[in-house]
Amino acid sequence: MIEIERALSRVAYLSSRVRQHDRLMAQAGVSLDRAAVALLRQIADTEPLRPSELANRLAVEASHVTRQVQQLEKSGYVTRVPDPEDGRAQRIQLTPVGREVVDRIRETSRRGMQAALADWSPQDLQQLAALFHRMVDDFLGYADTDAGINTERPA
Repeated sequence: MIEIERALSRVAYLSSRVRQHDRLMAQAGVSLDRAAVALLRQIADTEPLRPSELANRLAVEASHVTRQVQQLEKSGYVTRVPDPEDGRAQRIQLTPVGREVVDRIRETSRRGMQAALADWSPQDLQQLAALFHRMVDDFLGYADTDAGINTERPA
């Protein structure tokens, strides 16, 4: 398990490097922070989403999503649409500009990954993707429980 933790730490460090993000944004011709990119990618994957669903998927507070959505809406990347299941609620979806930006970011990221992993076999790449998805799903499932931690405060 310690080797998995070490590998995850390295992946987290790599993905959180500001310089890496800035390079990706420059290559894609986009000026967005990491939080905005994460939000746009999540919306693109499963749009339209309620803000609460978006917060849950990103494991952040709803207020964080609300602020980000407001900024992205002002910038023309997302729009609010009525929720067909609840007339009082709204869902968030990408605008055509938002879709184009996400597509550019994904294509730029894909090209970088393709270059970095050029020596990997298609089978290894498929296995890596499957294991990453499985791990994230398990981590999210575990996070949704009390994780065996007593959350009660002492009297």
